[in-house]
Amino acid sequence: MNIQYAVRDDDIFLLEVNPRASRTVPFVSKATGLPLAKLAARVMAGKTLKELGVTQDPNPNYVSVKEVVLPFIKFPGVDILLGPEMRSTGEVMGIDRTMGMAFAKSQIAAGNSVPTEGAVFLSLNDRDKAAIGGLGKDLVDLGFKIIATSGTAEALFDQGIVVDTVFKVGEGRPNIVDRMINGDVDWIINTPLGSSSKLDERAIRRTALERGLPTMTTLAAAKAAILAIRAMGQESHEVMALQEYHAGLDKA
Repeated sequence: MNIQYAVRDDDIFLLEVNPRASRTVPFVSKATGLPLAKLAARVMAGKTLKELGVTQDPNPNYVSVKEVVLPFIKFPGVDILLGPEMRSTGEVMGIDRTMGMAFAKSQIAAGNSVPTEGAVFLSLNDRDKAAIGGLGKDLVDLGFKIIATSGTAEALFDQGIVVDTVFKVGEGRPNIVDRMINGDVDWIINTPLGSSSKLDERAIRRTALERGLPTMTTLAAAKAAILAIRAMGQESHEVMALQEYHAGLDKA
């Protein structure tokens, strides 16, 4: 069950109780080829899993990615950082033989673009900067130009990575928002630390949203996007029915 509470002083209010079958179970059923809701109902009616022929975990030879649909553009002034609020209006699924292509399909289904060339604005929080060398080199290897403000640019320079340094908002002109408006930026990777992100970071994310620029706010998403870009350059974009994927399942 997914339970939503509201707490005020010493009073606890129960707002909603939703069965997890509403979203998670359908996704896992499609990913594994097992009709989990049907099986659960029959088990509750007295059948055993052995009687239903389910004695081992399925072993898919493909990857399934679930992606949420977040229509931030419909809410003026809203920052795209996620918190405890429910902001998703739906979920989509991407399936393929590799993680990269499965992630790419999930982004296409969610209406997000995955850039394959151009300039990336890179800004990582201090905790994530330990991974900046590997991330920067991956982006350069893929042919991207990197743009960064002074702190991130210095960390990249220390790793031997060429970077175009740009002003933060309020430091001078043209600043990073100006560069975005001028069409000099194709992708934003910005990992703020917590909800107290700086004013210029909020302006960057909002401008990216309004101009339709793909934005990653976690290191994991950026790494998955890099896998997707590599896959799109090396693999064919194959479309198959769920039944075709399930036909190849190894349930041994």
